Amino acid sequence: MEINWKINLQLFSDEKTEEATPRKRQESRNKGQVAKSPEIPSALVMLVSFLSLKFIGPLLYRQMLDFMHSSLSNIVTGDITISFLQNLVITLIIFLAQACLPLMLIIMLVGVVANVGQVGFLLTGETLIPKLDKLDPIKGLQRIFSKRALVDLVKSLFKVTVVTYMSYEIIREHINELILLMRMTPSKIIETVASLTVDLGIRISFVLLLIAFADYGYQRWEYEQGLKMTKQEVKEEHKMIEGNPQIKGKIREKQRQMAMRRMMQNIPQADVVITNPTHFAVALKYDVKKATAPYVIAKGEGHIALRIKEIAKENKVSIVENKPLAQALYKSADINQEIPPELYQAVAEVLAFIFKLKRKI
Repeated sequence: MEINWKINLQLFSDEKTEEATPRKRQESRNKGQVAKSPEIPSALVMLVSFLSLKFIGPLLYRQMLDFMHSSLSNIVTGDITISFLQNLVITLIIFLAQACLPLMLIIMLVGVVANVGQVGFLLTGETLIPKLDKLDPIKGLQRIFSKRALVDLVKSLFKVTVVTYMSYEIIREHINELILLMRMTPSKIIETVASLTVDLGIRISFVLLLIAFADYGYQRWEYEQGLKMTKQEVKEEHKMIEGNPQIKGKIREKQRQMAMRRMMQNIPQADVVITNPTHFAVALKYDVKKATAPYVIAKGEGHIALRIKEIAKENKVSIVENKPLAQALYKSADINQEIPPELYQAVAEVLAFIFKLKRKI
């Protein structure tokens, strides 16, 4: 029973139930692992392309007809030479560049904005590094039959269904126009087919964009699930960031010991030690070259106070018992800090008494 309880506890601790920490998110981002749907750029580019064709398509069509008419007229009326054909090709290239470049720039801008809008500006080479685990056939089969593969399959089938249904609908709506295509002129046939194609493309693009946003939501959810951490992982990360508490405690203890050692080494230089008589001990030094007022070079309470007095006796430093002054000095001044102005008078009297005794000796 106890073994089962331990096993259950271990399984519970291994569950990834904690939200990812900022450090884990940044590490994942640096590796190029972000929540991103490739469907959004594709759908947006498709939508913008068809919308552009709907508004500027007629203008491009008329320009193309004028260009063809002009070119064919020159061919009929002029001599066909190598120079003539070269000029014709160059003119055609310039015309196509002028006609298609704005549309290409718009499509490129939309693609960049769609990607940056999802993940922000991100440059990493991690995704370009070859990984041997991708060649593992077992992991390959796992990816084929994974939940993501199933979602991608459902998404693809749904898109095919949507495209088929909307194509059927637009054909059904314009069946009469399509029947009359045989009686139309070539230019009219091109206009009608182009118009129907653009309308169909816009409708499909809107639906695909909705699917893309839904896919992004799923990708975001899956990404967050993949980033989740166990309680133990969170603890380990906090230890790495903040440092092991035991090690930090040992470092602080070592620092206290070093500070205490330096403080005890300064006691022989004191002019006087004021005590309370067993609770507090404060060692003072007055050096006009270092400070404008007496300052504390050591202080302590309890056994540290007793140790300060012992060192003072060993080094023949004067010890004065003054309970109120010792307590006030201990509370109002730190080590290497000047005493407060309100204690100047009391300390000055003590130091004057000590210096007078030393001169007599």
